[in-house]
Amino acid sequence: MEKVDWKVEGMTCSNCALSISKYLNKEGATEVKVNPIDGAVSFTVAEQQSLPGLKKGIHSLGYNVLGDNNQQENNKAKGWSTLLSSNKKRLLFCLPFTLVLMLHMVEKWIHLHWLMNPWIQLLLCLPVFIVGMLFFGRSAVKSIVNGMPNMNVLVALGSLAAFVYSLVGAVLELGPNYLFFETAASIITLVLLGNFLEEVSIQSTQRAVKSLAKSQKVMANMIAFDDEHKENIFPIENTQLKSGDLILIKNGEPVPIDCKILWGDATVNESIITGESLPVNKQKKDFLIGGSVLESGLVKAQVTATGSDTILSGILKMVQDAQGEKPPMQKLADKISAIFVPLVIGFALLTFVLNYTAFDKSIGTSLMRAIAVLVISCPCAMGLATPAAIAVGLGRAAKNGILFRNASSLESFKTIRQIVFDKTGTLTTGNFVITNYQTNVDDVYFRQIVFSLEKFSNHPIGKSIAAHWKTNNVINWKNIEEIKGIGMKAVDTEGNIFEAGSSKIMADGKIDINHNVFVTKNNELLGWVDVGDDIRPEAKEVIQWLSSQNIKTILLSGDRKEKCDIVAKQLGIIEVIAEQSPLQKLETIAALNAQMPTAMVGDGINDAPALAKATLGISLSEATQIAMQSSDVILMGHGLKNLPQALGLGRHTYITIKENLFWAFIYNIVAIPVAAFGLLTPTVAALAMGLSDVVLAINSVRLFVKKVL
Repeated sequence: MEKVDWKVEGMTCSNCALSISKYLNKEGATEVKVNPIDGAVSFTVAEQQSLPGLKKGIHSLGYNVLGDNNQQENNKAKGWSTLLSSNKKRLLFCLPFTLVLMLHMVEKWIHLHWLMNPWIQLLLCLPVFIVGMLFFGRSAVKSIVNGMPNMNVLVALGSLAAFVYSLVGAVLELGPNYLFFETAASIITLVLLGNFLEEVSIQSTQRAVKSLAKSQKVMANMIAFDDEHKENIFPIENTQLKSGDLILIKNGEPVPIDCKILWGDATVNESIITGESLPVNKQKKDFLIGGSVLESGLVKAQVTATGSDTILSGILKMVQDAQGEKPPMQKLADKISAIFVPLVIGFALLTFVLNYTAFDKSIGTSLMRAIAVLVISCPCAMGLATPAAIAVGLGRAAKNGILFRNASSLESFKTIRQIVFDKTGTLTTGNFVITNYQTNVDDVYFRQIVFSLEKFSNHPIGKSIAAHWKTNNVINWKNIEEIKGIGMKAVDTEGNIFEAGSSKIMADGKIDINHNVFVTKNNELLGWVDVGDDIRPEAKEVIQWLSSQNIKTILLSGDRKEKCDIVAKQLGIIEVIAEQSPLQKLETIAALNAQMPTAMVGDGINDAPALAKATLGISLSEATQIAMQSSDVILMGHGLKNLPQALGLGRHTYITIKENLFWAFIYNIVAIPVAAFGLLTPTVAALAMGLSDVVLAINSVRLFVKKVL
């Protein structure tokens, strides 16, 4: 299977996104995600499937796929002219003709008798009508042919009906009561205005993501050596760097790409990635994240990742994927949008018939009311209600060091009433110090065994012990494995079995369990190691905030109950579930989920199953890779401090979605009958339709500055 990521141009509403999604699903694509906000389309296809064929199919729907040769494909797709290639350009072209044409409505005050001539009105309307039909009409026809009518069908039908009716009136000389050329032109111009304003508003919802993306392309100082092995430094774009290249980063410069410091030390601002405004100190062997800024210092570093493998690229990809996800609240809007256009056309026909027959209105009046119904109806508002809010919520979260893997997890925060915390590395720092140890073998040999085992461990305790007892004299194991929730187990070349782990590696009754790590050889105890761990400085404040929000907190750990009770007492956590294996953690989370929606915060390999099982899995940026892959949310800042903001953003994004959907549904429920009873002209209706999307976008953009805590 092949994963495909495209940018598609021309989507103006959720119907467009639905059309593309349905087409790709029909062609056998899976995992289809279409984001109407930024035009991102991703899906998975069989490797033998023709991508050019899929591109052609999307083009037949009325949209343009921008691939690697963006400009070439773009120009080809635009066809007859690039002069009218955007909503802004089309609007600027149509506006002068429409404004002049509208002057005839105030002719009695300014006495422009020539504007009353039907043929002059036709000449003024014709350029606008042609542009409208090339844009709205062509898209409408393609969507109908493919069985997926979009919003442009309503606009095209409205302007076409007004134009044809006026043309017949002009040819047959039926008088001014049959001339509605200004209606045909104003519908097209005002919808273009609405589309342009919507584009501007929607682009602002991508502000945070764009600020991250700007950091991806910068200049770097590459270090190269000449024939005499002398250093030469020359500027190069970071996209041209390769893994292993050497770079120089100076005071005040952005870090061009993910790298590891080989020489020097510096103070680095990583706020663009972690949301942490305070700079952090970096020295030799520390890693620098591309996009961060060197506030002071001078370092030489080696590139460790390029392209899509960098941390910043991964963050952007995660945010974009999440924006393409459809949360539960979007499903109802999508179902309604899918049948909205045919329903509106039917209602417009009914409006015409009833006005002409039952209410004894003229053909012209009945037609104008039917046209008003067509152009005021807005499936866009329903379709954009959720994506616009999600885009802002995810963007603000990413800017503050909170990453959501999918949009559903952002919405899920609204239901969370209890949060389960792992202890080691989550509520505590995970920076362990060896406080005591005892062995019945040679001290150097004991340390050698412990280091040789723990150097392969993913557990914070194992990593800390390995860091403290590092040696070059290591044992080469025949095989070694990490047993989740227990420890490390290895076999040497002579067949001896060594273990380092919790008290579970020893039979009950043989040891004093009040130690952290036990070391055995062929099931015989060689000694034990005790370590100390500090509670995260922000943990108590976070737990207190959660309690103030009536969110229950639970400590769930594989550590001994005595140690867990001490931590829980210091933090104010009442319920403690200790000495749990990964399987028991999984079962515990399942049971808690059955009671109420439950989030879990963890960071270790032994937390991964429980993180995946929880209603919402939350991991820290220092977590193991498998823990981050199992979680729905990653807190990139240091520790737990971003957890309250993640909760607040989730809830307020949900509130914004509800507000948007309420506006979208109420707008259509009220506006369509108002237009049907003749209380709105088609011109006013077109303006109202365009502005409805702008209102949603502005309400969504409020999330950027809205207080969420």
